[in-house]
Amino acid sequence: MTQSTVPAPITDLTGAGVSIWLDDLSRERLRSGNLAALVAERGVVGVTTNPTIFAKALSSGDAYDAQLAELAGAGAGVDVDAAVETITTDDVRAAADLLRPVYDATDGVDGRVSIEVDPRLAYDADKTVVVAERLWRTVDRPNVFIKIPATVPGLDAISRTLAQGISVNVTLIFSIERYRSVMEAFAIGLEQARADGIDLAPIGSVASFFVSRVDSSVDAALEKIGTPEALDLRGQAAVANARLAFEAYEQFVGTDQWRSLAASGAHPQRPLWASTGVKNPEYSDTLYVSELVTDGVVNTMPEPTLQAFADHGVVPGDTVRGTAGAARRTIETIESLGVSLAEVTDHLETDGVRKFEDSWTELLDTASAGLKAQSA
Repeated sequence: MTQSTVPAPITDLTGAGVSIWLDDLSRERLRSGNLAALVAERGVVGVTTNPTIFAKALSSGDAYDAQLAELAGAGAGVDVDAAVETITTDDVRAAADLLRPVYDATDGVDGRVSIEVDPRLAYDADKTVVVAERLWRTVDRPNVFIKIPATVPGLDAISRTLAQGISVNVTLIFSIERYRSVMEAFAIGLEQARADGIDLAPIGSVASFFVSRVDSSVDAALEKIGTPEALDLRGQAAVANARLAFEAYEQFVGTDQWRSLAASGAHPQRPLWASTGVKNPEYSDTLYVSELVTDGVVNTMPEPTLQAFADHGVVPGDTVRGTAGAARRTIETIESLGVSLAEVTDHLETDGVRKFEDSWTELLDTASAGLKAQSA
């Protein structure tokens, strides 16, 4: 990347300490050079994936036909789950190789690519750990993240996976309370790794705190209330919630527990703003980028959001640090109208897991149909 090829808004964002990751991956992006171009021309330094992204990729175009034919030719009755794992880990491995120079240049901070554990295991810690280990071995790249949902059972799986020296992207975080539990699970995992003599320096982690879905749910509740005060609060809950999450992060890295781990070579578990595509057309299409700018965070964007920010994004300075008081007042005002943020975030977690399960089923169905078509 050079200053001349990266647009000014992106340069301003990265200059403010925000790492830009692309929330998408497909075989077509890889083979067409699109991902490489986004790295070179749009400042992308990481990639996140999820079951929905892979389901869409596999059902679009013919990029996977050759591999499906190869897998179908391996023998009758090929296991669809195994085929999907082969396809997705191949994509993640290729993306990790493309981003390896970024990983090396940033001492392992960026240049990361995420792959998610089968979401049907979100409430089974033991099986999640087994699959996390297998994905880590299969991709076999130091710059991969294994994504694990922040369900209550997931917290145990996160600690146990990190304890083995496996880097983790914790996903589907919606509430401040759960985020604090995620940071504690992160610390427990690193402490166990240290006790077992594992070098902490290569272990990476991010905590994916979801943004836009909070506004979608809270806005619907505010519109149901319908008063002028309620309507004026639309579009404010998600940013306020994320800013309070950053306050929780600052509190955690100020603890003796974290200082001890950092002294042992650990890297912080950076906050990652996820679900940053704006769903309400009345809002700025760069809302969840410009309003969440601060040093040391990741913003993972779908390509339309990335391109919009490159075109007309504005970095008004640090829009997170020092905002916790105002953010808390915003949430308190919303809740005083009868909207329970705890109920909203509990529902979003459950719904998020369900949606990823549905996408996984779609992914398996698409792969199964492709295998049958190629073997016919």
